[in-house]
Amino acid sequence: MRPRRLRRIALNTAGVAVFVVSAFPVFWMVSTAFKPNQEIFSSTPHPVPFHPTLRHFDFVLNGGIAGVSFWHYFVNSLVVAVGTVLVSGLLALLAATAVARFRFRFRTTFLILLLVVQMVPCEALVIPLFINLKQLDLLNSLIGLTAVYIGFALPFGTWMLRGFVAAVPKELEDAAAIDGAGPVRTFFRILLPLVAPGLVATSIFSFITAWNELIFAYTFMKDQDKATLPIMLQFFFGRSGNDWGPIMAASTLLTLPVIAFFLVVQRRMVSGLVAGAVKG
Repeated sequence: MRPRRLRRIALNTAGVAVFVVSAFPVFWMVSTAFKPNQEIFSSTPHPVPFHPTLRHFDFVLNGGIAGVSFWHYFVNSLVVAVGTVLVSGLLALLAATAVARFRFRFRTTFLILLLVVQMVPCEALVIPLFINLKQLDLLNSLIGLTAVYIGFALPFGTWMLRGFVAAVPKELEDAAAIDGAGPVRTFFRILLPLVAPGLVATSIFSFITAWNELIFAYTFMKDQDKATLPIMLQFFFGRSGNDWGPIMAASTLLTLPVIAFFLVVQRRMVSGLVAGAVKG
C-alpha cells in the first residue's frame, strides 16, 4: 500500500504543479488589469494590487484607444465564433457519420487527407485564401472570415467525431429501425445524444479557434467596424510603448466568453454519454 500511496501523492503533486504553472499567467493578467499604472511599472511588482482600480476596464469598454466601443468588436467576434461552431459542428457530424457508417471508394484516402490538411501551416494559406475571398467578393466580410474558420475547424471535427460515431453500437440504430423510426428520427433521437460529448469537445475547439484567431482576421478585414476582438487588442501596442493596463483588461474581457462557453457546454458532456441508449 505504501508504494501506491507514494505514487498517488506524486501524481497529485505533479498535477498541482502543472495547474500552478498554467494558471499563474492568467492570474497575473487579471491582477495587472486591476492595478493602477504606478503599481504596474513599479520596480517591486506585487501579485495582488494594493489599490485596485477599474480605470483600465472603463478605458477599454468605452473605446478609449480606437474610438469604437468594445461591444462592437465583441458582437463581431461573437457572430463569427457562433457561426463557426454551428456550421462546422453540423457539417462535421454529417461527414463523420458518413465515414463511420458507410463504405465507399477512397474512404481511407479521405481520412488521411483530413490529417494532412491539419499539417499545413496557417501562415502558408494567407495569400491563397486572400485571393479566393477577393474573387468571391467576400473580402472584408464577416461571412468570408467565418467561412475560413469553418474550413479549418471541419477536418479536426470530422476526425474526432468519427471515433464517437463508430463507438455507437450499430444495433441501437437497427433496433430503432425495427420500432419504425426512420433515418432522420434515428439520427436525432439515437445517434445525436450519444455523440453529444464529442460534439461538445469539437465545439469548444471551434469556438476557441474562431474567437482567438488573429492572422486571418487582421489580413482579411480592412474596415475597423468589422474588426474582431483580437484586432482590437493590437491597438494598445504602439511604437512609443505598450499600454499594459488596458492590454491586460482587454485580455481579461477576451477570456471571459470562452470560459462562459465552456461552463455552458461542459454540462452536456456527461449527460450525453448515456442519453438515448435506453428506450423510454
